[in-house]
Amino acid sequence: MEIISTKNAPQAVGPYSQAVLVNNTLYASGQIAIDPETQKMVEGDIVAQTERICKNVEGVLKAAGMSFGNVVKTTCFLSDMADFGTFNGIYEKYFISKPARSCVAAKALPKNALAEIEVIAVK
Repeated sequence: MEIISTKNAPQAVGPYSQAVLVNNTLYASGQIAIDPETQKMVEGDIVAQTERICKNVEGVLKAAGMSFGNVVKTTCFLSDMADFGTFNGIYEKYFISKPARSCVAAKALPKNALAEIEVIAVK
């Protein structure tokens, strides 16, 4: 097991890793719209937050020597399902390989985030 850590995604703020690589499979913790440079939530709507989340996911993937094309499964959390269509519009720009996905509404997300994405990727 290899712990993956990068400055191109928010630092873990609790007892967890940004991601763990086991054999050729990456299990990445959920990403919210925290700017890795400031460690603060991005201001803005679901568009701005989803863009930041995808960039954070990309940072973790790159640290493991992977890209969005390696993602086989995502789990997405939305604080408001009314954002589903807008979220999908941003999501599909990054996850062009169309990995398997679950998308659920969450009553609340950390730091009042509007969305969160976690991924599983395989080399």
